Amino acid sequence: MCVPTYNERTTLPKIVARIRSAVPEADVLVLDDNSPDGTGEIADRLAGQDPQVHVLHRSGKQGLGPAYLAGFAWAQERGYDVVVQIDADGSHQPEQLPDLLHTAEVTGADLVIGSRWVPGGSVHNWPAHRRLLSVGANTYARLVLGIAVRDSTAGFRVYRLAALRRMNTSAVASQGYCFQVDLTVRALEEGLHVVEVPIAFVEREEGTSKMSDAIVREAMVRVGVWGARRRAGQVRRLVGEQRAAWDRSRWQTLRGDEHT
Repeated sequence: MCVPTYNERTTLPKIVARIRSAVPEADVLVLDDNSPDGTGEIADRLAGQDPQVHVLHRSGKQGLGPAYLAGFAWAQERGYDVVVQIDADGSHQPEQLPDLLHTAEVTGADLVIGSRWVPGGSVHNWPAHRRLLSVGANTYARLVLGIAVRDSTAGFRVYRLAALRRMNTSAVASQGYCFQVDLTVRALEEGLHVVEVPIAFVEREEGTSKMSDAIVREAMVRVGVWGARRRAGQVRRLVGEQRAAWDRSRWQTLRGDEHT
């Protein structure tokens, strides 16, 4: 379980306890970006009390994407088969982890997304503007990128490590929440099996959201660029197919003339 933290001292002990209760066999990795509120020290204390809790201290606030990539690398080095993304603020409910892990097992999915926007999914205690932002961002991603995933910005996920190796995560440069869209697109482009499972998303009751205008701008710009590249690739393939068809037709015509 990869749990990125930045100023989560009040929520981290609760979320770790809930994860350990929901999935007792799982190891928990706290990825702390040198939180000034002492979250890292609390993580160390939890690790000292429980051998299945680990801490990776990072030098500073580098963004959500790099934190998860560090967690993926940590899991790869230790030979895990599956890695989970989950927030430390309680918005992702650990009690739903068994459902996501079971889905990965029975479907053979390479990526399981805990989705707010599929039938059965829900969001609780979110103000209208946050709901509108999330729905709009996911609709934008579907239309621009031509993907069917309903909640590509979701951060509650299960990945197979073998799938991450195929996705070339070393080339990922996304910093904020568009990191989730980036990996979703990479999974789909590799032909991996992606499944969405409905979850109940609960707005955090403590601390402050990390969402900012800069994060939104990054997502809008990057998704737009990816969409343009994707469409350009489709046009190139279509032109190539038409040219190949024309060449075949011309060759068949020439052969017909030779036998006339």
